[in-house]
Amino acid sequence: MNKIIQLFNIKYPIIQGGMIWNSGYKLASAVSNAGGLGLIGAGSMYPNVLREHIQKCKKATNKPFGVNVPMLYPNVEEIIQIIIEEGVKIVFTSAGNPKTWTAHLKANGITVVHVVSSSKFAIKAEEAGVDAVVVEGFEAGGHNGREETTTLTLVPMVRKQLAIPLIAAGGIATGRGMLAMMVLGADGVQMGSRFAASIESSAHINFKNTILETKEGDTQLTLKELAPVRLIKNKFYRDLQDLYAKGATIEDLKELLGRARAKRGMFEGDLVEGELEIGQIAGLINEILPVKVIIEEIITEFNLAASQSRDFFF
Repeated sequence: MNKIIQLFNIKYPIIQGGMIWNSGYKLASAVSNAGGLGLIGAGSMYPNVLREHIQKCKKATNKPFGVNVPMLYPNVEEIIQIIIEEGVKIVFTSAGNPKTWTAHLKANGITVVHVVSSSKFAIKAEEAGVDAVVVEGFEAGGHNGREETTTLTLVPMVRKQLAIPLIAAGGIATGRGMLAMMVLGADGVQMGSRFAASIESSAHINFKNTILETKEGDTQLTLKELAPVRLIKNKFYRDLQDLYAKGATIEDLKELLGRARAKRGMFEGDLVEGELEIGQIAGLINEILPVKVIIEEIITEFNLAASQSRDFFF
């Protein structure tokens, strides 16, 4: 049996990325009900809001779901406690040292997955005792690795180093993309951008429509001095580039970034001054669809591509 299907007790080895301002309980439960693994994105939630989304998700699905926890947030201890109290069985951690919480979570019966962007950190995550890793390449939306290693090269490099299950992320939104990653050694895939442009995503409709309009070359990885993030090239992005051209300091960047830029863009729909995070694969996304239809199309394409690949033998 596929290792990811077995680890999470799901139908398909498809994980929905726990994206800030996109991944509420409606999206997570819809993905889980459709056979994947839905994740609530704790990064954009106050602790009491997270608790509410977990409780609503438990009512909306009887399938496994999880919570994505970026460990750079100041209230992470309270978030972890809520996850344990609410009986969540799967946690994806990111943006921090996996040693910090893995043992504590596993002691409470929780399956732990850590998101990495390099072989070095994948090895550290395995040593910390995680059950699987998400290997996220340069193509991904949102926060990303500084090394700019692509998913195509990162997945096989990490596969050679690891014994635990590997989930590929970054630049995957189709069945053919999923098959390619599994041929390279992944046991499953995580998709963010494709689910951001779904009916059930909590993102503003302005942002969803902008995803459909985003073409090749319309995004860029920036803000490496703070936390690397891939952004759509809107006015806010151009203001950042103007600052860089003037020799911006970290303080200058922080001042422009301010507070709640991502909320302003993705959740409130300000396409001018907001931060719009999306992956390079947005260039292949041209419809806002229900999650159930998205997953059905991915699996149909995956199976067709797998059967056609027999023609490639020499």
